[in-house]
Amino acid sequence: MTPALTRRGRVAGLVGLVAAASGIAAGGRALDAIVIPVAIALAAGYVQVSRVDVPAVRHVTPADGFVGETREVRLEFGPGVTGDDTPTRSFLADVFVRVDEGLDGPTAPVRASVGSEPVSYRVTYRERGERTLGPIDLTVTDVFGLFERELTVDETDSVTVYPPRDPIPARFRRALHAADAVDVSRRREEFDRLREYTRGDAVRDVHWATTAKRDEIVVKQFSAETARNRVTIAGGTEVRGGEEISGFRTDDRSPSAAAADELARATVSLALALLDDGVPVDVRLPAGRVSASPGDRGRREVLELAARTGPGAVTGDDADVTIVAGADDARFRTGDRSVSFADLRREADGERPADGDAGENRTDGRSRTDGAADRRGVASP
Repeated sequence: MTPALTRRGRVAGLVGLVAAASGIAAGGRALDAIVIPVAIALAAGYVQVSRVDVPAVRHVTPADGFVGETREVRLEFGPGVTGDDTPTRSFLADVFVRVDEGLDGPTAPVRASVGSEPVSYRVTYRERGERTLGPIDLTVTDVFGLFERELTVDETDSVTVYPPRDPIPARFRRALHAADAVDVSRRREEFDRLREYTRGDAVRDVHWATTAKRDEIVVKQFSAETARNRVTIAGGTEVRGGEEISGFRTDDRSPSAAAADELARATVSLALALLDDGVPVDVRLPAGRVSASPGDRGRREVLELAARTGPGAVTGDDADVTIVAGADDARFRTGDRSVSFADLRREADGERPADGDAGENRTDGRSRTDGAADRRGVASP
């Protein structure tokens, strides 16, 4: 786009024209005082803005995260971001980043010296799935603010937004694998990790130092406390449709999109709880299938599958747990028994210690300990 006069430039040009007309009428005496400086400023501004090229840019993207989280994104400009050390000329511009509709991004442009400093902005994750950052709109101006030029940098990056996670009661988890899978082991010489207290944990396993810091009960878990009994989870929706993905917003959600959201949330909640117990899982959803083992990689595989799944039928009838989701809730079926996801959440909330903040949940349904575990599993590689 060619340079255009700003409001200030138009005023300056008008003042220059009036001064020129007055100078000519007065015999040319006013030309040196007003007209020539205005003409030089306009010419310099036009040349400065017209010589600006579309800069190289790189998104320094935040880690993938859960619906409701807010992260900071940084933009780096200049040839250095592409490995080219050729010096480049910096310029003033208003920087505005367009983001995916599943994200809440900047509402106003950021004034910056492009090429000499990075630009940072914040985004809030609103809808699960893969979400796009960019393209970037630049409104370039000269140092006097007389001319402006619109540039678009077609550089995009993406983040994956995971569905919220809710607690699952220990009773339900234990029923899905060996009865002693999360009990105290007779072999206690090898420490594994810290985890959230669940009803029935021995007092001797409480890690008092971490409990004091977090203001909630945290216990030690030993590597021999977990049995490797794999649990198979198959999920689907009662309402089927296209491959639409919603994002836990209550507005403009079709029934099939709302059911897919409930399916993703319920699946993540159960699968991550089992992985935290040290139990491998096989997860089958309309978007695909993963076999996940305890650890960061397994957690990421489950989260990414749940983030992109849409509505669809349950695949296979041999699963240990079948999750069938509707627009308002999901049900867990194990054998001839069925329980609602909402009832499991209420039961899990009742298991939390009542003192202090230990029983409080985050706004996305995760406890403080859940959040710490999630961050271990979703940090950018």
